[in-house]
Amino acid sequence: MNSRGILSAEIVRSATPAYLTVRLTHALYLLLLSLAGHSGVVMSLRDEALEFHRASGGKIAIHSKVPCATVKDLSLAYTPGVAEPCREIEKRPDDVYQYTAKGNLVAVVTDGTAVLGLGDIGPLASIPVMEGKAILFKNFAGIDAFPIAVSSKDPSVIVDTVAAIEPVFGGVNLEDISAPRCFEVEERLKKKLNIPVFHDDQHGTAVVALAALINALKVVGKSFPEIRVAVSGAGAAGIAVTRFLYSFGAKDVILCDSRGVIHQGRTDLNAAKEKIARETNPRQVVNGLADAMKGADVFLGLSVAGIVSQEMVESMADDAIVFAMANPDPEIMPHLALQAGARVVATGRSDFPNQVNNVLGFPGIFRGALDVRAKDINEPMKVAASRAIAALVDPVSEESIIPSPLDRRVVPAVAEAVARAAIESGTARLRLDPAEVGRRAEAMVRALSGEGC
Repeated sequence: MNSRGILSAEIVRSATPAYLTVRLTHALYLLLLSLAGHSGVVMSLRDEALEFHRASGGKIAIHSKVPCATVKDLSLAYTPGVAEPCREIEKRPDDVYQYTAKGNLVAVVTDGTAVLGLGDIGPLASIPVMEGKAILFKNFAGIDAFPIAVSSKDPSVIVDTVAAIEPVFGGVNLEDISAPRCFEVEERLKKKLNIPVFHDDQHGTAVVALAALINALKVVGKSFPEIRVAVSGAGAAGIAVTRFLYSFGAKDVILCDSRGVIHQGRTDLNAAKEKIARETNPRQVVNGLADAMKGADVFLGLSVAGIVSQEMVESMADDAIVFAMANPDPEIMPHLALQAGARVVATGRSDFPNQVNNVLGFPGIFRGALDVRAKDINEPMKVAASRAIAALVDPVSEESIIPSPLDRRVVPAVAEAVARAAIESGTARLRLDPAEVGRRAEAMVRALSGEGC
């Protein structure tokens, strides 16, 4: 979408020697897999995943967007020609978006303390996940993204590091930073930087979960103001989802952590949980998750496997909605929840209906934010993203409340909605026609079809 600048962290359709080497290496890897299959050798998922990453030396690379084959090319791309855009940017800083890759470049920042289901594995071991995030940005939305793994758990060091490299990037995606430090890091960066900062573990999860819930409520004929919601998991995602529920009009939400219901009478809460305790649980329910789920219309699980029993689902209201989103295994298996009376069930897994997957959110959210040069990704933009995702499912049913992560309509729809909300809320620096943002994103998605993963 943005061809400014001369670098792109991508797998591109260009016949450069470096690109051909990467593709040939990957082709050889696929051939080896095929030969292994024909020879009766069965590769485990572990072996296949390791070879997948080893064969190409990681998943991302830097490729030039401009030719550099002649002396003239060299004189334009580097010295002496490169001095001219430098002079223009020095005079008019916003010209950096015209002459460089900044407007389409996102930093994927982590400290490696809360990586997928692996936990605190450190910044070095987190790099494969951050590379994976980068290729999702590229292959779903045409956004160039680069991993930044910070070797410190100190929020001040993380904030200062990201602030120091802000000039290069058009946006920051925070990833796999443990709670409660993630709240402080995001809050401080949002105040300090003049580009969008988005913690996907919080807000991406919230956006997609609420999109699914919008449609689940249509299926059961209920509305946000009337429902009772029990949320399991008071980490980054759980607290963000809980807060986001109120943006949609929910009034009765109970949040639980590993020690039970979060309420104002508890003395063991950290600052983030103390704050959410004041905002939730209007009936001041105490004790454990089982008590929170009694009579609840909705269960949202963002915790650990197997903590919800069929009896707990049976205690919920009629036409209950159960989102068991723990990975890799849900809080309760879908068939057990359905047997216990749940009407609509969703998980975070692709092998069950209604997968709640963050890839439905962050690519389109950043696409829309970058295209209008938003200074922030605010609440109206996130609400717009949820509604745009939900609107793509028609008709809705018990087993169809959320689009597939591979649905190519998602990014254009989300980008257009986010761009419109950014303009209307005053955070956009470019007042583009939102429909044009959507059309550009659609063209980008078509161009990317069949590319990469």
